Amino acid sequence: MLPDTVTAAVTVREALESDLPAVVALVQSAYRGDASTAGWTTEAHLLDGQRTDVGMLAPVLADPDQAILLFEDADQLRACITVERRADHGYIGMVTVQPTGQSQGMGRRILETAEAYIRDEWGFDRAQMTVIAQRTELIAWYERRGYRLTGDIVPFPYDEARFGEPKRSDLYLVVMEKALS
Repeated sequence: MLPDTVTAAVTVREALESDLPAVVALVQSAYRGDASTAGWTTEAHLLDGQRTDVGMLAPVLADPDQAILLFEDADQLRACITVERRADHGYIGMVTVQPTGQSQGMGRRILETAEAYIRDEWGFDRAQMTVIAQRTELIAWYERRGYRLTGDIVPFPYDEARFGEPKRSDLYLVVMEKALS
């Protein structure tokens, strides 16, 4: 379990069930709809509809091999990220920073926290993630953080409306990986 920590006025803790509506609102605001265009991580040009919902996130809290990490200041949710223990590596997902707080170092901070969690809590020496291939600026950002494309691709889940409504028919995901030393 991640201990509550306070650094530079930001508290990091694992999410509780009561946090899920706020997490869903944060993720939606960062990735979809008009609010997301205030930041650079928007997927609104690629997808409409929901990015996640409480029903998709609730099982994460019940699974000892997964966690949602929250980053708050003054009791305001500013960012979140998910981590998952897999067979031989950790998986990072839902990297989310409040749109108006992007480009201020918070994304780097939450990514580093997730990597430390994977390394220190689970003992893995590498982390993986998937990114929509058409998000070239996001892929470049992860590459500057030490992630490398593995060459593996994952089909976009077009048949699962719970992930949103694609605006394009050519979406797919690329796998990125980083060695954690």
